[in-house]
Amino acid sequence: MREKIERLKHNLSRTIVGKGDAIRLTLVALLSGGHALLEDVPGVGKTLLAKSIARSIAGEFQRIQCTPDLLPTDITGTNIWNPSTGEFEFLPGPVFTNILLTDEINRATPRTQSALLEVMEEQQVTVDRVSRLVPKPFFVIATQNPIEYQGTFPLPEAQMDRFVLSLSLGYPSESEELQMLQQLTSGVKVEELQPCLTPEEVLELQQFCGRVQVETSVQQYMLSLVRTTRDHEEIALGVSPRGAIALHRATQALAFLAGRDYALPDDVKFLAPYVLSHRLIPVGGRRAKTIIEQLLHSVSIP
Repeated sequence: MREKIERLKHNLSRTIVGKGDAIRLTLVALLSGGHALLEDVPGVGKTLLAKSIARSIAGEFQRIQCTPDLLPTDITGTNIWNPSTGEFEFLPGPVFTNILLTDEINRATPRTQSALLEVMEEQQVTVDRVSRLVPKPFFVIATQNPIEYQGTFPLPEAQMDRFVLSLSLGYPSESEELQMLQQLTSGVKVEELQPCLTPEEVLELQQFCGRVQVETSVQQYMLSLVRTTRDHEEIALGVSPRGAIALHRATQALAFLAGRDYALPDDVKFLAPYVLSHRLIPVGGRRAKTIIEQLLHSVSIP
């Protein structure tokens, strides 16, 4: 499967300049069967990344621009009356896709945000007591602006817990930004990307990730990090068991991307700030990532 992974990385690097770690982390979220939350300022390539992944895997792509007047049925779909047949017909919403970009998710009301809870966890939508499965693979990339909070609704802990990891693309370096400008005339546009994988092959890759061996000592290391957050004096709410499972699956995916069929403690150390930080509620204005980095220095490594 190594060749398929390299083809996918190469395809994404043709449109995404200088964001190797961001590409790797997004692929970790995809291959672990989870979802990714991008907390970043506008204009750094979040939409481009989502579109590039959809084009690369020959998957369907949908985008939701979240606003306060967005309704849950605008996301899930609704039943409409068909006068010609005299029956209600289901009109699918944008969640019936492979790659779903939910832009500025914190601008949607809590009621609308909750419409994503079921589909992100169970990959199905229930409307009028009828459940319908969404296509597989199903991958949500949600974005929110960490600077502008006016008119926003913070994501509840249950919603944050649905994302396997949270990351930031960040501003490009000067050389990377110059390369972006040069690609305006000579580079590959996202519409010109050719698929290098099929959705069925992505599902196959996800199955292979689940077979990556994680030794008991590495699992114990994960649990030590997770359980320490629940008794930490600077943390009001620690990581849930779902967070431990997310860290385990993400570690398998990262090892798989590195060409290994076994996980290392270094995989856990690299992923911990991205997988655990957004699941914490610190006290006293502390930054969650700072606390996680301190735990990585205090918890013994197997």
